[in-house]
Amino acid sequence: MQFVIKRDPKERFRFARLQSTAAQQLLAAHNITDNRLDSVILIYQGQLYHKSRAALRTAMLLHRGWPLMGVFLLVPRFIADPVYDYIGRHRYQWFGKMSACWLPETDQRWRFLDMDEELE
Repeated sequence: MQFVIKRDPKERFRFARLQSTAAQQLLAAHNITDNRLDSVILIYQGQLYHKSRAALRTAMLLHRGWPLMGVFLLVPRFIADPVYDYIGRHRYQWFGKMSACWLPETDQRWRFLDMDEELE
């Protein structure tokens, strides 16, 4: 989320934890009922994208050179999704892990669909 927020000057993206009520309602609207989802999901222009497709389409909407990543949409999902999973399994080893959960700044809270649930 932090990566996207820093590279999204048009503030197009909003976020929700997959376990939140807001996310569950959005997923249900797209007939997704699998609670074992452990990946990024993008809902853009009424279409749901998962794993590599969600990450690449997100990159295409970001600032600067990130839209160039869209060329990898030409790679078939049966190849791209395992690469996505591999990166996901090793991301903490390569990039480190934060010792505490990140909380958005007050001026960014509106971008999180489930912030009200967290305050209850």
